[in-house]
Amino acid sequence: MSMTQKTRHSLPAFLTVAAAAVLILACAPAEAPVADAAPADQAAADSEPAREYYEIRRYRLADEDSRQTVLAYLENALVPALNRAGIDRVGVFGVEPPAEADEPVDPVDALSLWAIIAFPTVEDFTAMKPALEADAAYLEAAAPMYATPRQEPIYERMESWFLRAFKGMPVMALPPQTVAGEDRIFELRLYESHNEETARRKVHMFDNGEIDIMRDVEMAPLLFAELLVGEDVPALVYILSASDMEAHREHWQAFGGHPEWIRMRDMDYYKGTVSRIENVFLRPTAFSQI
Repeated sequence: MSMTQKTRHSLPAFLTVAAAAVLILACAPAEAPVADAAPADQAAADSEPAREYYEIRRYRLADEDSRQTVLAYLENALVPALNRAGIDRVGVFGVEPPAEADEPVDPVDALSLWAIIAFPTVEDFTAMKPALEADAAYLEAAAPMYATPRQEPIYERMESWFLRAFKGMPVMALPPQTVAGEDRIFELRLYESHNEETARRKVHMFDNGEIDIMRDVEMAPLLFAELLVGEDVPALVYILSASDMEAHREHWQAFGGHPEWIRMRDMDYYKGTVSRIENVFLRPTAFSQI
């Protein structure tokens, strides 16, 4: 990641329906063990924590009335139903205008709502839809949104990512502000690479030092994950947190001057691994669990 690369403050409509990722996973062959791997290496691989999966949604909305309807659906229908199904980390966010934007936030993006859902396994993800369809309380609470006529859709589009956590951060880490119920903001960043090999090297950079640097300067990362299916594959997503924009800027300044970051940034192995960066700032709703 280069601190001098230009970022934009809204993500494009590149997200795909997350269920497609499950088909890819189901059809992919299992990873074959390396024949000449040392027993110690195999034992280390076996002891690695299981990596989570995430769905990230964006509801693109045309007006405030639609936004309020979707907010009510998320608060009263989806989040409680997911909790009943054992999915207990569901974040819901609005877009937070950056303090110093290069360009104004698009009005449609400003109305958008985002949701982040953490799944311990891919099977938990595939079980979600049947669980919702069998949940009478969910169907009753969702009725106001589902009753909208075709000519008046409640959202212009619901976009979805499906991602797998990095080895270097296999599970989500809730920031202390979330645990304490305090104010907080998040920055969601997408890094696209121009081929699979450069994407692999960028993930390697995070797993082998960059995540630790971000923790060292108190950027409080929420998650790091690889986009499994999508228009922008190969790409990765990570999310940082802070109490407010001022603290977040200070964290970035500390990161940019960190000697270990400077050393890694200048390594030939990691140069040219990111072809495009996009970001969006998010503020959790009152009922967000992240």
